[in-house]
Amino acid sequence: MYIYNVTINIDESVHDQWVDWMKKDHIPAMLDTGKFTKALMTRVMVEEEMGGFTYSVQYTTESRETLQRYYDEDASSLRAQSQAFEGKFVAFRTELEIVSEQ
Repeated sequence: MYIYNVTINIDESVHDQWVDWMKKDHIPAMLDTGKFTKALMTRVMVEEEMGGFTYSVQYTTESRETLQRYYDEDASSLRAQSQAFEGKFVAFRTELEIVSEQ
């Protein structure tokens, strides 16, 4: 199992609108690709020097191949949907392999 992790710092001026969009639109769209089995959205509990709020959104997928299919088939169109927030967020993405779950 793998986790596709997206860490986002969102500007305070659009924070509430962005959280609503993530919960009602973006995360469901990610799950609708059929490539992820679940999503977990968490707030990172640190104060950033740059301001804003930081979140980690973790999407669980069955295999590295499925994650690659997401990149190839869905990533660009789903990322483009965030244009309403352009210039108001910084994001970085990491891939995690689940080694043990207890």
